[in-house]
Order: sequence, then C-alpha cells, then structure tokens
Amino acid sequence: MVKKLLCAGLLCMLICGSQAAPQTKAPEKATGFDVAKCTLLGKTQQNKFLYAPGEEMVFLVEFDAGKQSIPEKYTLRIDRFGDDGLKKTEKFDLAKVTAPVRFTTSASKPGFVRIIASIRDEKGKKIGKAQQTFEGGAGVEIDKLKPAAQEPADFDAFWAKQKKRLDAVPVKAERKLVSKPDAPVLVYAVKIDCAGPRPVTGYMTVPANAKEKSMHIQVNYQGYGTGVQKLPPAKDKSKIIFTVNAHGYEFDQSKEYYADFFSKIKSNGKGYAFDPKQNSDPEQAYFNGMALRVMRSLQYVKSLPEWNGKTLAVAGGSQGGLQTMWAAALDKDVTVAFPSVTWCCDLAGHSKIKRLNGWRPRYVPALDYYDPVFHARRIKCRVNITRAGLGDYVCPPSGLAISYNELKCPKNIEWVQGSTHGYVQKGAQRFKMSSGAGK
Repeated sequence: MVKKLLCAGLLCMLICGSQAAPQTKAPEKATGFDVAKCTLLGKTQQNKFLYAPGEEMVFLVEFDAGKQSIPEKYTLRIDRFGDDGLKKTEKFDLAKVTAPVRFTTSASKPGFVRIIASIRDEKGKKIGKAQQTFEGGAGVEIDKLKPAAQEPADFDAFWAKQKKRLDAVPVKAERKLVSKPDAPVLVYAVKIDCAGPRPVTGYMTVPANAKEKSMHIQVNYQGYGTGVQKLPPAKDKSKIIFTVNAHGYEFDQSKEYYADFFSKIKSNGKGYAFDPKQNSDPEQAYFNGMALRVMRSLQYVKSLPEWNGKTLAVAGGSQGGLQTMWAAALDKDVTVAFPSVTWCCDLAGHSKIKRLNGWRPRYVPALDYYDPVFHARRIKCRVNITRAGLGDYVCPPSGLAISYNELKCPKNIEWVQGSTHGYVQKGAQRFKMSSGAGK
C-alpha cells in the first residue's frame, strides 16, 4: 500500500525541473520529406540487456517514415561507444531500410556499451529530435562494477561535523498559507532556518482534515535548474508532501530578484556546483549548503504533529535523486527512498578509469563526500530506483549500477532501453532487478 501511495505520478513530477544535456536542433525539412514525422525505435534482441564478456550483443533499430518517400541522400548512422574505450560506426542508406537494422557488438570487460542511432543529411549532420534518435545500451557483468575513487577515510567524521553545524541552528520555521483556507488540501509556503548560506524553502501540501499522528510524509527534492519553483498540485489527501527548493531562495519576489540570485550562485563564471575550485573544499562546495537543507527539511517534517512517526519517504529525479540518496543515508528515520536517474554517481569514473562521462561537475576528490555511491553504503531503508536510462549520459548507467551495487538494503532498480535523461521512447524495453525484502 505504501509503495502504491508514494509512487503514483512520481516520475513525471520529479524529472520536471531537471536540466539535461543540450538538445538537438529542431526537425529539418527536405522537399517531400519531413523528418519530424519519422521515428527511430531500438531494442536488444531476445529482450535482454546483460551479457557475458565477449558475448554478442544484438541491437535492432527500426525506422518508420510513415507514408513518406525518403530521399536517397539520407542515412541511418549507428555509433557504438563503451566504457571499454572502443568505438564503432555503421551507416545505412535510409531509403533502403525496410526492416529493423541489425547492429552487433560486444564488450570484453565489466561496464556498459552505448548505442546512438540517428538520421543524417547529405552533409552527415544529425537531424531531428528525440523521437528521431535511438539512444540505448547494454551491460557486461555490471554487478562487478565498483566506485573508481576510494571513499574518504573521514567520510563519517565529515558528516558528523555537518550535523553538528546544523544542530547549532534551532529548527525554526515560518509557514504561510497560499491556498484558499477552505481547500480540501492546504498549501503552505515554508521557510526554515538552516546552517549554511540560506534557509530551507519549499511548498508543503497538508490535507485539511489531517489529525495528529495520522499522516505519513513524503519529501520531494528538485532536479538541476534555475527556474522559479511553482505551486504544487494540491490533490493528495493521503499524506503530507513537502517539495523542497534546491537553492533556498525567497518566494514571491521580482524577476530582478531571481535574475540576481541565479547570477550570484555562479562561481568563477560557471553554473552552480560546476566550479572545480569551489568544489575543492567540501565545506565550500555548493552541494554543502544543499545537503544541509536536505537534512534540515527532514528534521522539520519530523516535528510536525500530523506525522504518524512511521513512514517518511524521500524522492527525486536527477539532482533530486542525488539529494534523495543523501537524505536516506544521513537520516535514519527515512523509511523508503525513490531516487530516479540519480545525478553524480561515481564522479571519478571518467577521470580515473575512463568510463563514459556524463554531464556533471568535473571530478575533484572533495566531491567524494557527496557522491551517492558512498552514501549508498549507509542506507538502511528500502530504495527503489525508479528509472535508470540505458541511453542516459547526463547520469551514465555505470554510475547508477555502482550506486545500486553499493546498497546493502532491500532494493529495486528499473533499467529502461531507449531512455535518455528526460526522454523515454514509446514501448521501451524495461528490465527490473531487485534484492532483499520488499521486492
């Protein structure tokens, strides 16, 4: 029942607000041919995504142009990359593609293979959007994947110090009603004092008839971005939902305020959390204040008289998934976690052992304190990784696999073929893995 209540509509809500890698340009048209009306769909043969070293992987890529005629100048190009460093490219005359194209490869060591199938014009330029591209992959012995970096020897001492900093600031909150007072679900703008540079801010929905110790609570964390948080839907009468702002800015301010705020959180000309100089000190890194706000948000909701003292869920996608992993590791009262396409897993993977990289901060050792793969080891509650994209190279699948491997608690993960960070192809293959109780 808990899973049913907490998962409903979760994925769509959480990924919104995450910032992915740059998108392809708008669909281009040629005489009598509109690439926007085409689709590329991919899958692996025999409905599998895990292979033994050296075993043949077979990808089937299906092209559909509808009823259009295809100019001979267009090609279907399939590129293969991998954690093994190998590359392979094959090209096909698009006008002659009448059946699914068969692309084969293999890998000799643990890791992932990445496949990108795209439509190319006469100049070799990629055209179309997500629907006209297949991005997927497959893995080899992914259960053997380990973090590329060593966990900091003082990892636990570091976080004990951060909690001590937080405890020096009393949990003092302001709550402003922003919905109609007679609404069935009330919406509050919340501001909570916190250690670090800024307070916790967010919107909280509370069923109007909530009695003392009657509600379970879900805390949602946001993806990467510099947009202004909007009021949440106020429909769920079964629980209290607190959606925490990633940055701690004030609500209901002018456009000038937000422009100035987002300008000031940049560092050395780089977007927030991306400055390696700032990240070289774990207490100065942008993630430090964010993590303090995560911990304070949980302290606050546990103080609410309506909380039943039993169920405390945390959830988020991308950067929200990162915060979700911190929350589950740093607060023993969290009872279930729902991270999705978790950002910043195995940050050292590319620089240390040349795993395929993602869109994320450049690795410096101080970031190891924030890497979800090390937090995973400390999580005791059930963790359901609701999506891991086999074509997601904002959050590479190797990192998601390592995060899953490091969990010693009851756990689930769903791998999705044809899934990039913010897009999942129609009819995608899904592969579920689980371990422990609560499957």
